[in-house]
Amino acid sequence: MPPAGEVLVGALIVVGLFGILIPAVPGALLVLAAIFVWASEVASATSWWVFGVAAGCIAVSQIIKFTIPGRRLVDAGVPRWSLLAGALLGIVGFFVIPVAGLIVGFVLGVYAAERRRLGSRQSARSATRAAVRAVGLSILIELGGALLAATAWLVGVLFLV
Repeated sequence: MPPAGEVLVGALIVVGLFGILIPAVPGALLVLAAIFVWASEVASATSWWVFGVAAGCIAVSQIIKFTIPGRRLVDAGVPRWSLLAGALLGIVGFFVIPVAGLIVGFVLGVYAAERRRLGSRQSARSATRAAVRAVGLSILIELGGALLAATAWLVGVLFLV
């Protein structure tokens, strides 16, 4: 692959990493797609091994990102209904306040659902904090998997291929 192609793949990986932090782009999928394009262009056994490692990192992070934060939410007593309310209001918020509205809408949706369910402001705040922490942990787990995939690609480009 020409150097310009590798720079373009690297730029797509960076955009994907930022897409994980700013939920407007399917970040991990973009990272994996960029590495797939690189592997198919290089078309060597090593490049496909690098892609396999990257795909494994992202797949494992996708599984973990749903299990660990979900378990913490169950331990905190936050029902799925509250998370669904947060997700729905987050989608509405995304269109009302571009990008930032997703986060604002999610927090308000979870708070409103928990306030209705629990009755007190303090309990609703505690449940909302637990939900926000779980979402933050989920983002960090996905970012970690994508960073490992990006590292595998970088090692492949610099040392293996």
